Amino acid sequence: MAYRSMRTMLALATVLMLSVGAQAQDKAQDKKYPNWKGEWTTVIPRLPGQQLRFDPSKPYGKGQQAPLTQEYQKIYQDNLAEQAEGGQGLFLDHASCLPAGMPTMMSAGTHEYVVTPETTYILLGTDVRRIFTDGRPWPADLEPTYQGFSIGRWIDEDGDGVYDVLEVETRGPFKGPRTYDATGLPLHFDNDSSFKERIFLDKGDRNVLHDEITVFDRALTRPWTVDKTYRRGSKQYPSWSRFSCLEGTGYVTIGKEFYLLGADGALLPTRKGQKPPDLQYFPQAQK
Repeated sequence: MAYRSMRTMLALATVLMLSVGAQAQDKAQDKKYPNWKGEWTTVIPRLPGQQLRFDPSKPYGKGQQAPLTQEYQKIYQDNLAEQAEGGQGLFLDHASCLPAGMPTMMSAGTHEYVVTPETTYILLGTDVRRIFTDGRPWPADLEPTYQGFSIGRWIDEDGDGVYDVLEVETRGPFKGPRTYDATGLPLHFDNDSSFKERIFLDKGDRNVLHDEITVFDRALTRPWTVDKTYRRGSKQYPSWSRFSCLEGTGYVTIGKEFYLLGADGALLPTRKGQKPPDLQYFPQAQK
């Protein structure tokens, strides 16, 4: 009888624990998601030079003071020297209209958030980030992509029943090479970066969104953290227009060389001493 009574008590305790766990899960699912609806545009303080920069609080290019290793400082300087002669340097791929990838894709333009319990989507023109919040594990094998693979979790920091922060981790491998900006400020060529983000609304202005991004990359001497901010648009019906760099461009990439297509259809050099492309498979003009 004592054994049967103990077994009954254990069964009741198990049922009670499962019931409490289910109630806690239901309560978690009852939490509300924050209002991130609308069109969000990057807030870029007015500083001299090019506007697109990874750390919006610092000047463009070398003014970013990126904590690069000595090896990648040299790579960056060589890249700047090539650009000074009219070339594209390490920015060639993106100048040729390939996607910028992480983290540069979060630096410019407008974007939209679509929040569901399982996945948060960030729509950046023709690019899409998917942040999985359904508790799935990391995949064993990941295919290289420009945006990486992202897993996140929602946090209710003040306990008011509304989620305040989306914490995200993004891993590679990535397609590359990737740069932080048009000066060719580089990430490591192994394309094995990872990123951690905290995305949340500003407490003083609910139309301002923060994305605190920390970069972990072997080209850096330490993790690099910046705070990107975005302002919600006031248009009721945003156009969501997207300008593609292929529209109306006069630039042509052949191999590792960048040329300009003239109004007469002739190929023009973009830097002093640039050689023409190899024409061995084309008929040669008769002299």
